[in-house]
Amino acid sequence: MTQDEVLQGVFRRYQEAHSGVPHGAYEVVSWGVRHGLLRLPDIDPHTILADRMASALRNEYGTDPETGRRYRKNHAVRVYRSGVQLALWAEIETAPREHMEKAFQQRRKQIVGDCIQLKADVDFYNSKNPTTKPIQLVLDFRDDVAEAEAADSADKAA
Repeated sequence: MTQDEVLQGVFRRYQEAHSGVPHGAYEVVSWGVRHGLLRLPDIDPHTILADRMASALRNEYGTDPETGRRYRKNHAVRVYRSGVQLALWAEIETAPREHMEKAFQQRRKQIVGDCIQLKADVDFYNSKNPTTKPIQLVLDFRDDVAEAEAADSADKAA
């Protein structure tokens, strides 16, 4: 069994024990450890710090002094080396064009994948609940983006 399958199994057992009431992952893990279903992993401090570094890089933003536009400063490209996936980070101000093209392509592909899965989830939910009004899903984000940009502009003007 993979690590994901083990964790999914623990989640199902937790859901059964708690009548399907939604709970956070931390609570489910704590329950699994208490019940001997999970063992806390040995922690490599370098891995923990690298994860924190990636999070910090992902969450760093800058502001264009000319336009006031907020932008993400650091961008990753996922690559495989010797069968291991790595994220190579670069600053947007100094990154080679090829790096940024690949980073943008990969992020767009993630968004498309999320949309495909969201549609499948909504379609499944609607098919399992035929007596209720179907949940509508709009995948054209142009209006959402325009509204967010307008709100951002209004906030900056205020």
